[in-house]
Amino acid sequence: MVRKSKGLGERHKKILAFLKTYQERTGYPPTIREIGEDTGISSTSVVNYYLDQLEKMGRIERQRKISRGVQLAGGSPLGEMFKIPVAGRIVAGEPIPVPASDFSYFDAETSIDIARSLLPSPDKSEGLFALEVDGDSMIDAMVNDGDIVVMKSTGGIQPNNGDMVAVWLPERDETTLKYFYKEKEGYRLQPANPTMEAIHVDKDEALEIKGKVVMVIRQIEKTVI
Repeated sequence: MVRKSKGLGERHKKILAFLKTYQERTGYPPTIREIGEDTGISSTSVVNYYLDQLEKMGRIERQRKISRGVQLAGGSPLGEMFKIPVAGRIVAGEPIPVPASDFSYFDAETSIDIARSLLPSPDKSEGLFALEVDGDSMIDAMVNDGDIVVMKSTGGIQPNNGDMVAVWLPERDETTLKYFYKEKEGYRLQPANPTMEAIHVDKDEALEIKGKVVMVIRQIEKTVI
């Protein structure tokens, strides 16, 4: 039985309206951060609070392990699944030296299954790969140690300011996961953790963007009894 909208507050209604229009426009669900930006909620935890209420009301369905796992109740099924290779680990703290093969290694047995309909531009799934997060510098972006980030190869094209990217610094032989910002004197790699400082890269130092984050698959902790 579908429940009536009685009891819905203004924020509930705004979230439901945004979910509907976003899904119709893009063909895939929004992230929690995008929901907050559209509805004027600055805290992702507050967005989660309202989503939990809507789920209990039977108005939405959620898959908490993925970053675009919110849809209106009774929506279309997820559809076709396909495999994405897990190419290695990416440090989300201070960058540390890693083997150069970290971005090229792929064990055919190491992959994750993703519903094509949950991805941005689901008809353009080529160039996707996944990395396991090592570190906690992106915790305020809801990316925790042990999570999996699904990346889209940039093909050598510079990302936009504010994109979350996997960066390789060849001269240091280091990788890191950070927000990217191009500045006058070079680049700023910004963590999403108030206890950590940004990494500044001079414009003369080599910097390679290996991919942009398009989805986060969260590690669900097991309860120990």
